Amino acid sequence: MDALSTSQPVPSAESQLRATPPHALVATARRLLADRVGAERVTLFLADYGLSVLQPVTDLPHTGDPVPAHEGPVGRAFLSQAPVVEVTDDPTPTHCVHLPMTVRGDRLGILSVRLPRDMTDAATVLQLGDFATALAHEVTTADRDTDLYLQARRTRRLTLAAEMQWQLLPGRGCARQEYVIGAHLEPAYSVGGDNFDWSTGADHLTLSVTDGMGQGIDASLLTSLTVGALRNARRAGIGLADQACLADQALFAQYRGKMYSSTLLLRFDLDSGTVHAVDAGSPLLYRQRGDTIEQIELEAQLPLGMLEETLYEEQTFTVEPGDRLVVVSTGMHGARDAEGGSFGDRALRQTLSATRRESPHEAARAMVSGVIEHFGSKRLPADAAVVCLDWYGRTSGTARRTPPAR
Repeated sequence: MDALSTSQPVPSAESQLRATPPHALVATARRLLADRVGAERVTLFLADYGLSVLQPVTDLPHTGDPVPAHEGPVGRAFLSQAPVVEVTDDPTPTHCVHLPMTVRGDRLGILSVRLPRDMTDAATVLQLGDFATALAHEVTTADRDTDLYLQARRTRRLTLAAEMQWQLLPGRGCARQEYVIGAHLEPAYSVGGDNFDWSTGADHLTLSVTDGMGQGIDASLLTSLTVGALRNARRAGIGLADQACLADQALFAQYRGKMYSSTLLLRFDLDSGTVHAVDAGSPLLYRQRGDTIEQIELEAQLPLGMLEETLYEEQTFTVEPGDRLVVVSTGMHGARDAEGGSFGDRALRQTLSATRRESPHEAARAMVSGVIEHFGSKRLPADAAVVCLDWYGRTSGTARRTPPAR
């Protein structure tokens, strides 16, 4: 960060953040920005689990009053994933620069830096963006060693089942030149059995969405075993169908068919756009190509763990640059209200169409919000997971709507 350094050979801002104890990252960020760019105030906002508010971390583990995640200058920076400069005159003329904190496509929050107006040039804003990204990486790493930032993200207590599920997740987004993933999970503070997972390699992406049977702790334990078994098989380097077979055996050995998981497994070839799929249950898959929405109907196979030694087979389909894939769990496509009415395929397609121009992150969140609005309730009758993937592939010259991952 050249613009944030002095003429004397001093440690870089990134190296000083790395050397900071996990609980002291915010204090170090304030000191560094005050010393190097004259920052008058530095505030770290973290997105809560429901993605409804951004919580200012003031005196860890406590937080100040939250601000909306989709309104105002802070919310605009979070939605657009671009710096927003706010002009203020209280008590003196200053600029407040709101900077996205994002790690490889996973949106953590916003870093707000108040500067004297004469310090807010384009080069400084650019370097502040790099600083915010470096801080985001350190906050992510710090979560391994401290609970402080995890505590600061929550507006209320998580249930034990939800705590277990959130610890399983790889994040809520992932971005590479070939694709961008956005995902959302509700009810965020009490989810039990729904989960999503992904792993990226040099030439492929593996993605799964799991809906564990039951509710609460029982569902969470089942899903934890499912995801762990799938990861263990995947990391052994075996094919997609065999991954499903091994996970199926692990679940049946534990539950003897009394509990099982509905899972959709996808493996993308980054060069060709060929997708290998195993449909082991109820998550539905939709493809949006241009203005066309179609459900990709895969051969329905038994959920994982339902019967002993089930054999699974792969199917293939293709994606093209510009395609959007959306996976929805049963809590989305099978949700029913108190009168027994369902959300339905038609309403789901309307929601998909209405969110087509949104980023994958916002589309996934808006889809779940659409179901909640449909039922006129603040929470869903069942867990709901949505994974939205925009495919760009490796075709040269493909235009992107989303900036590269940081």
